[in-house]
Amino acid sequence: MLTMKDIIREGDPILRQVAKEVSLPPRQEDVETAKKMLEFLIHSQNPEMAQKYHLRPGVGLAAPQIGISKRLIAVHVTDDNGKLYSVALFNPKIVSHSVQVTYLEGGEGCLSVDRPVPGLVPRYAKITVRGIDHKGEKVELKLKGMPAIVFQHEIDHLDGIMFYDRINKEKPFEPPAQMALYR
Repeated sequence: MLTMKDIIREGDPILRQVAKEVSLPPRQEDVETAKKMLEFLIHSQNPEMAQKYHLRPGVGLAAPQIGISKRLIAVHVTDDNGKLYSVALFNPKIVSHSVQVTYLEGGEGCLSVDRPVPGLVPRYAKITVRGIDHKGEKVELKLKGMPAIVFQHEIDHLDGIMFYDRINKEKPFEPPAQMALYR
């Protein structure tokens, strides 16, 4: 089982590397990693498990955050309609996105960042993501709102991008043009 001790913290060079594609079909070792990542997220959102194992709550995790430079993410998040997105994807790609941009009112956080980083993080309001699930099946997800933000955050990790890289350094709280607040 993964715990916070397994999470790589900012400053580690692996978080700035572009992760390598996962060979397909995924090897059993990669499938097991995907399952452990998803399990961590589920446990981190369960108050008893989080307290017992000292887990910070998370909605997404990328393989580089556990020291594995491979294109693999796990997400466990609910949209505004109560639909749960609980999936691990190998080689995820954003294949289309909206012109409109959004952001989280309180900013973003990250399991690899142990400090608050104030500022608005611009994200596409709607995206389409393609990837391969743990069974080797092709997956295409049309996302908006919180799930879209989470998937973009995790895919950024695969390219060595931290969420705070996207904050406007001069005016961190000024919404860019064509930006809508997601609450």
